[in-house]
Amino acid sequence: MATSEYQVTGMTCGHCEAAVRGEVSQLPGVERVDVSADTGRLVVTSSTPLDPAAVLAAVDEAGFEAVPVA
Repeated sequence: MATSEYQVTGMTCGHCEAAVRGEVSQLPGVERVDVSADTGRLVVTSSTPLDPAAVLAAVDEAGFEAVPVA
């Protein structure tokens, strides 16, 4: 399993979380998506390492911006 973490800006509610979760969970290999509007954190667990650009594009598709957390 591989885990990656991102900081997402602009989320304010459960609907925002659901939008991000829905887009990111469609990426190939994603096993789990934990997202919190309160902290702005997105943690993605996948069966193989994900391309961060793919995760950022999925977050963008949901209407938000994200950056990887080092």
